[in-house]
Amino acid sequence: MRFLLFLLALAFTSCAGYQLGGAKPAVLRDVNHITVPMFRNDTLHPRAEALATSAATDAVVRDGTFRITTLEKADAILEGTVRTIIYTPLRSTRLDTLRPEELQNTVTLTWTLKDARDPSKVLASGSSVGNSRFFVDSNLQTSRNNALPDALERASEAMVSRLANGY
Repeated sequence: MRFLLFLLALAFTSCAGYQLGGAKPAVLRDVNHITVPMFRNDTLHPRAEALATSAATDAVVRDGTFRITTLEKADAILEGTVRTIIYTPLRSTRLDTLRPEELQNTVTLTWTLKDARDPSKVLASGSSVGNSRFFVDSNLQTSRNNALPDALERASEAMVSRLANGY
């Protein structure tokens, strides 16, 4: 009786449209291992390329769809560039409107996923944006440096979501 109920439940769930495994785009179905070389930095912010590379590898590892590996074992190469970092004032002090109290930084990453066997073949490309809000302390440069990794992490999560899920 239990076996019959199990078969009946299995028969009804098999036509529900679900399938086991990931939902990678069809172009990336054979890509399982990715290598991430150091990103480029087109901004004047120091160390932005190292922070962006670290954020991208962390986002790939957290997502779990792809594995990070060396160039020799990789199926694809994820190359990226920190294109822009824009700071926008959100709130100013009451007495001096030119002195910001709260800022928002917006980071734009452009990226390309290339085939490791044939680097001229582009599997996917695009740009992703991440932003972060922060309060200005007595040292504006320190405040900006502390907020940048959060914005890069959000941009990297958007990038990996597009690679892993297609959107």
